[in-house]
Amino acid sequence: MKINFIDHISLIVRNLDETESFYSKFLGEPILKNENLRVYKIGELRLYFRLISKTEASYDKDNIGMNHIGFGVRSMDELKDMKNKLTELGIQHSDFKVGKFGNDYVWLDDPNGFRLEFYSRPE
Repeated sequence: MKINFIDHISLIVRNLDETESFYSKFLGEPILKNENLRVYKIGELRLYFRLISKTEASYDKDNIGMNHIGFGVRSMDELKDMKNKLTELGIQHSDFKVGKFGNDYVWLDDPNGFRLEFYSRPE
């Protein structure tokens, strides 16, 4: 048996409208939307955001669980374009950083506290 790809990632969020407003700025409109779910498509991967059922919850990226999601771009020019777009949209983000493998990236946090990266990985 061989696993060939990651089909989807599902994240639990506090506020779907706020989450949708944030992610639609750079992912476009969700491919599926209902009162408890928003789904975006990135290449073949689907990214699910589900509404939390608890009234009190918090997320800590430095605790056990997900640390971050890395969205890939294929060139430094695309990374520069994304950084400029984030700035134009008023989304707080880091300056360019260099990762362990020598790739450039920019990081930011979404409204739920999830750490996101835009990561340059040329083909």
